[in-house]
Amino acid sequence: MIRFAGVTFHYPDAPAPALRDIDLSVEEGELCLVTGRTGVGKSTLLNAVNGLVPRFTGGHLRGRVSVAGQSTADRPPQEFAHLVGVVGQDPLAGFVTDTVEEELAYGMEQLGVPADVMRKRVEETLDLLGIAELRHRPLRTLSGGQQQRVAIGAVLTPHPRVLVLDEPTSALDPAAAEEVLAAVTRLVHDLGTTVLVAEHRMERVLQYADRLVHLPGDGRVLHGEPAALVADSDVAPPVVRLGRAAGWDPLPLSVRDARRRAAPLRRRLAGRVPGTPPARDTAAPALRARDVVVAYGRTVAVREVDLDLLPGEVVALMGRNGSGKSSLLWAVQGSGPRRSGTVDADGADPRDMDAAGARERVGLVPQTASDLLYLDTVAAECAQSDAESGAAPGTCRALLDRIAPGVPGGRHPRDLSEGQRLSLVLAVQLTAAPGVVLLDEPTRGLDYHAKERFSRVVRELAGEGRAVVVATHDVEFVARAADRVVVMAQGEVVADGPTAEVVVASPTFAPQVAKVLAPDPWLTVEQVESALAPEEQRT
Repeated sequence: MIRFAGVTFHYPDAPAPALRDIDLSVEEGELCLVTGRTGVGKSTLLNAVNGLVPRFTGGHLRGRVSVAGQSTADRPPQEFAHLVGVVGQDPLAGFVTDTVEEELAYGMEQLGVPADVMRKRVEETLDLLGIAELRHRPLRTLSGGQQQRVAIGAVLTPHPRVLVLDEPTSALDPAAAEEVLAAVTRLVHDLGTTVLVAEHRMERVLQYADRLVHLPGDGRVLHGEPAALVADSDVAPPVVRLGRAAGWDPLPLSVRDARRRAAPLRRRLAGRVPGTPPARDTAAPALRARDVVVAYGRTVAVREVDLDLLPGEVVALMGRNGSGKSSLLWAVQGSGPRRSGTVDADGADPRDMDAAGARERVGLVPQTASDLLYLDTVAAECAQSDAESGAAPGTCRALLDRIAPGVPGGRHPRDLSEGQRLSLVLAVQLTAAPGVVLLDEPTRGLDYHAKERFSRVVRELAGEGRAVVVATHDVEFVARAADRVVVMAQGEVVADGPTAEVVVASPTFAPQVAKVLAPDPWLTVEQVESALAPEEQRT
């Protein structure tokens, strides 16, 4: 169905090719998972399938890319719309209408699908993705996860033969991600749709993949059976890494596979416990919110929420899409609407202060970090941040090098990878040295190694005495980085406690290691490796 024959692609002025000598065939009805570290060329590979690379990116492509026998060199991307549906990393950037129902119908209108068929397909897609109640909602009022499901639905309605998904579950809560992946696998199994999906959260997709395509970072592509290829891959989900630590062969690809083999490992870990979490600080909160209410018209997003953020503590704010997490962060930071309630950050309410004063108390990195970047180069953004914050020249750049070393100062921020943009915005916000740092879905677009580095940065921020809040659906990141978890539902706090207590008890928010080794309170592979280390030293 998809053929890459001798494909090499160079971006303009790039020192090395992004793709090099690729020969790859993806058959009809295959679900193919594309993996690799941030910035290695996964999006480039996906965008070559319908000709966006090189027609809209520039650069030089040598070789042949074809879909169903049709070369991308012979037709523009819009003429591949009936064959290839593409969902990018930023769904909002791809919307062309105002409401959910209109967006689902738009692609079919352009292809001349009869009205009665359009109506039927819209209803089927609304049900398939669980978004029927959103049909009349304006797209810009949806949460990030809801927007992502609508974007997937919009490319499904024309019934393409190939579906290309770039980070399709990055903004979805675990339950919603399972629903979307279940829908995608039904398309593969029942309709023979060919699916090419790039996803950093491999733990969500690996068990469904027929084939793994791995980009090691030198322009090459390695591909084969998932179980064989993941054994030596430098990016692997926790369940695979747990299998490596336990010495299992073959390695498990799913929690179910691992649980079937976990009894001996549980016996080896018997009587041992993970490291005890640090005692909660009894100091005065860095931020105290009381009875916070946020409403958009008649829709109440946050309902009388109380929240205390302690210095030196990392709090994970979790909950399904649309539960009010982002609305609460914006209300606490002072920029977002707040119908009622009070916020006290170091003796003042950020809403009553000018922008510079508010940033010194509470810094917020939004879901779309690039919204805060408006200059032409990384260096200019850093210099502007130093000037606005009254910091010494070079402060922001030093913070950026600490978080993500090697980001070119002369590069346009829009040309950075998702992880690099996030790092730049975080450095810009931290230049003002706020005592409270709010991060909204900060791990979108980050591979496992980048998330490990980022978790260290978060822990360092807490170690400096800052209060850090991370609104996220990434349960693996929470298991590694958070001291405390606050769960929201329908605008209310429904759980608040130490990470191990909250996530182990939840079938939705438990990380893979917790699911495999339950009911014991293990959360991460590192905890298991540390417990097994004395045993391995004796042998």
